[in-house]
Amino acid sequence: MFWIAALLLLAGLQMFASEHKTRSSPKPSPTLDREFQSAVAQYESGHYKEAAASLEKIQPKLPSNFEVQELLGLVYSAQSDDAKANPHLEKAARLKPNSAAARTNLAANLTRLGKLDLAEAQFKKAAELDPKSYDTNHNLGEAYVRAGQLAKAEPFLALAQQINPSSYDNGYDLALAYLLTNHLTDARHLVQDLLKLKDAAELHNLLGEVEEKDGNFVPAANEFQAAAHADPSESNLFDWASELLLHRTLDPAVDVFTQATARYPKSARLAIGLGMAYYARGNYDDAVKSLLRGADLNPSDPDCYLFLSKAYNSSPGQAEDVIARFRRFSELQPANAKAHYYYAMSLWKGKRGEDAGLDLNQIEALLKKSLALDPKSAESHLQLGNLYSDQTKFPEAIPEYETARKLDPDLPDVRYRLGQAYVRTGKKDLAQEEFTVYQKLREQHLADLDKQRAEIRQFVYSAKDGAGKPE
Repeated sequence: MFWIAALLLLAGLQMFASEHKTRSSPKPSPTLDREFQSAVAQYESGHYKEAAASLEKIQPKLPSNFEVQELLGLVYSAQSDDAKANPHLEKAARLKPNSAAARTNLAANLTRLGKLDLAEAQFKKAAELDPKSYDTNHNLGEAYVRAGQLAKAEPFLALAQQINPSSYDNGYDLALAYLLTNHLTDARHLVQDLLKLKDAAELHNLLGEVEEKDGNFVPAANEFQAAAHADPSESNLFDWASELLLHRTLDPAVDVFTQATARYPKSARLAIGLGMAYYARGNYDDAVKSLLRGADLNPSDPDCYLFLSKAYNSSPGQAEDVIARFRRFSELQPANAKAHYYYAMSLWKGKRGEDAGLDLNQIEALLKKSLALDPKSAESHLQLGNLYSDQTKFPEAIPEYETARKLDPDLPDVRYRLGQAYVRTGKKDLAQEEFTVYQKLREQHLADLDKQRAEIRQFVYSAKDGAGKPE
């Protein structure tokens, strides 16, 4: 499309010139010429159906004419009928094999049809024919990006940017490719150059991603803030608040998440983020409330339930609401081991003080179902051991603890509870070994904070990739 107007301007009424005579193309009559020019005008004014109708009448009379085949392919493409466009664009490329533009249009069509290998071959040929063409290099780079081959995309996008330094779209895509391939200095310089051309929120956001990946928290937070101020979209607000949360700037994180959830009340990831910020700050009741809202907005998001289970451990006052959400999660995802584990633990904690309502058999069944789905879960083995220990079934508890120890030897609770079970069964020497290891593990309490940070980071990046977007 980008070249058709220039082509027609140059061709004028001589569109069927001598290059077609070698193919024995019939000379068009003045009537056909007028009909073609009418089709061009219809195409350029966006009247694609009318243009197609005109060209479909002309094409059988001039089946070997490059301009007719090419324009008919472009008309079909403009109507998103790429399958119908393909044979015409292919024929145009055969009729004029040295046309970089024809090769590029065919390649773009093949890309949309999902035929990436064929598209790559056409893009490469176009680049060989016209190595200094911005469009050819840009389109080939974009084809590699769509194929997930960023390393291959970079040199073509970089050459396109060199040819046209003021190209915003190519520059943005190249900077993003630099970011994803860890060429952070190149990404930073390019985004800064683009900001001189256009002070756009998405550029500040991208520069924030670059700074975050490069470990520069303060500049990253500043860029995310600038993006959110310029465009307070759900995504920009989430990125700003998440950056504050990732680096435990908790009061500002809570403030930004609070403002964002008020602006976008149907965003699950904002509600979950606010709950996580409350949890990290120690406001467990507020954390539970916000995470419950997040669970209702996106009932299948596993990240929400992970933090809901943690907050609930420190704030059991909303037991019935929490149990109901975990029950729903287990019903929605019956093959998810964690779903049954969370449901079991919510029942156990919520009913522990109400003996009449506590069904230990149900809890045991849920934990065993979780282990059947994921036998390598140290936490599930630990809790099943705890369930047996609470019933003084120490011979049944010990194998569960030992399995949990084998799966995760650095889990302090396993060592402590196994030591207790050994004491109750008269194995005092073994018990002392476990208690000694337990004391050493307790001294490494900072690992718990590192684990929480890793969990928050995992949520943030998975949410940025598409989870929990607003409805």
